[in-house]
Amino acid sequence: MAQVALRKVVKKFDRTEAVRGIDLDIEDKEFMVLVGPSGCGKSTTLRMIAGLEEATSGEIFIGGDLVNDVPPKDRDIAMVFQNYALYPHMTVFENMSFGLRLKKYPKAEIKSRVEQAARILSITDLLDRRPRQLSGGQRQRVAMGRAIVRNPKVFLFDEPLSNLDAKLRVQMRTEIKKVHQTVKTTTVYVTHDQVEAMTLADRVVVMNAGTIEQIGSPHELYHKPKTRFVAGFIGSPAMNFLPCRLEQAGAGGLNVRLSQGLGFRVPADRTQRYQAYVGKELIFGLRPEHITERHSDGRQDSQEFTVTLEVVEPMGMETMVFFQVDGTEVCGRVDPAAAAAAGQKMTLLADLGQMHLIDPKTEAVI
Repeated sequence: MAQVALRKVVKKFDRTEAVRGIDLDIEDKEFMVLVGPSGCGKSTTLRMIAGLEEATSGEIFIGGDLVNDVPPKDRDIAMVFQNYALYPHMTVFENMSFGLRLKKYPKAEIKSRVEQAARILSITDLLDRRPRQLSGGQRQRVAMGRAIVRNPKVFLFDEPLSNLDAKLRVQMRTEIKKVHQTVKTTTVYVTHDQVEAMTLADRVVVMNAGTIEQIGSPHELYHKPKTRFVAGFIGSPAMNFLPCRLEQAGAGGLNVRLSQGLGFRVPADRTQRYQAYVGKELIFGLRPEHITERHSDGRQDSQEFTVTLEVVEPMGMETMVFFQVDGTEVCGRVDPAAAAAAGQKMTLLADLGQMHLIDPKTEAVI
């Protein structure tokens, strides 16, 4: 079993607290992604698990064993870096087998392990080449293969796709997911790319300023964010945020007022939850994909409103439309055939079943 557990882990660099007492449990064979903006502490956390950084305080367990004082080479982990770190004078086979040769594994077992990893990664025909003869994606596969042959308890990935172009990143995401489905090893993966996190992870850890904002499945983070930070960080384009006020509307009903001329009826199943916030200044959140062209899909919580478009961005399969609500820019996603031109009025549909209300004092989703 190869669970990874962090207990009240703190990392300080002089007076700067990079990681602030986090607790984290990663299950055996789980693919866990740490995601967040630069400086949030995700790479530092990964390096502490690897033993490349010493925790200032707290405890780190791998497979149930406390590893705070265990050197990296004895933690039974394999790490894949952003820069591949391949030996240029060695062939692919020699690079992949280097760690095994250092540990004096039998030649037959080394050959078997390298060939098996090469088959998994579709690089069997590259084993005699040197790194300079490989593309970026091929080099990344070799770096992954070097980790796989060691059969470690835990794989650690530190932004491994950052040096690849956009098309290759998409391809390599798929390859990494396939590898994990084949080689079911506990994996901790660090990235700043929320799309990468959502597509790869069993669970995602969203970090911000050295703390954990939320842990959950990609679906949970997308549909049930707990804070404004998570709501805004997960999803592309980002969620729209507008200042609003909750108003009483008739017997037991509520309206969310966005501007003097625009307000929406709050879905009936939310009224009890929001009742205590009537009259208070809040933040209204709604994703661009929940602001669409007018259509009849039967959703009872969808409400129409009309705006003047300021910017229209055709994207091929969809069109992004931008407009203002009381001085705040809002983005919607519409069918290309339905989009009006910039400067024209367009009737849009807001799916209020997907709305979020945020307390601006605590930044917590209500």
